[in-house]
Amino acid sequence: AGAETVKRAVQLDLASRFQESLVCYQEGIDLLLQVVKATADEAKKHRYRQKISEYMTRAEDIKKHIEKEKQDGKYHKQIRIEENATGFGYEKLFQEYLTEIVSEVWVEDPYIRQVHQASRYLLYNFLRFCEMLVKGPCKVKTIHLLTSYDEGSGRSQQMTILEEIKQSLSNYGITLSIDFSSSIHDREIRFNNGWMIKIGRGLDYFKKPQGRFSIGYCDFDLRPCHETTVDVFHTKHTKKM
Repeated sequence: AGAETVKRAVQLDLASRFQESLVCYQEGIDLLLQVVKATADEAKKHRYRQKISEYMTRAEDIKKHIEKEKQDGKYHKQIRIEENATGFGYEKLFQEYLTEIVSEVWVEDPYIRQVHQASRYLLYNFLRFCEMLVKGPCKVKTIHLLTSYDEGSGRSQQMTILEEIKQSLSNYGITLSIDFSSSIHDREIRFNNGWMIKIGRGLDYFKKPQGRFSIGYCDFDLRPCHETTVDVFHTKHTKKM
């Protein structure tokens, strides 16, 4: 398992997918260290230690490269979610960027609303995103939401639902600030540690579940996705709304 993980790390490294490569290097090194402890053959131990030393050196080089890109504001990682792919729940997508210092989050998405009954999942998706922040290792204090008003009679229900989410978040010490714009079209999520995530479909990249009691209804990791692209950037300063 350690050898396969390191092999994957090298492949990602050669493809310039450095963030993913670093994770694989770190996992592979941990697995190989366990092998060294369980190996009695001194010659094998020596070879393993040599390889581990090489991988550790490369991992450190990658870490420095990523840090420099972050400092220069040049970091960019792209994830392509294929049609019907699973395993892309919000925790999977955002967890590595939700460090303990994250206290403020900005969400820009024009479609956090309920245009019609079939689209009610858009508001549920935002609620699920908020739940992830509540559970995360970070101590979020403020969530800023910028979206557009629902159309016609749906506006009243949109406001009622968002106010309910706002009240619920306040029970966890989190303030939800809600603003509306008729001209918003970008979709992006920003954390005050400098990470910015742009998803082609915003938070609405999951397909409608087949039924209320079908697999994937509750666990988004098991929910099939629409095809979309996720772009991750690191900026020195996240802009304010």
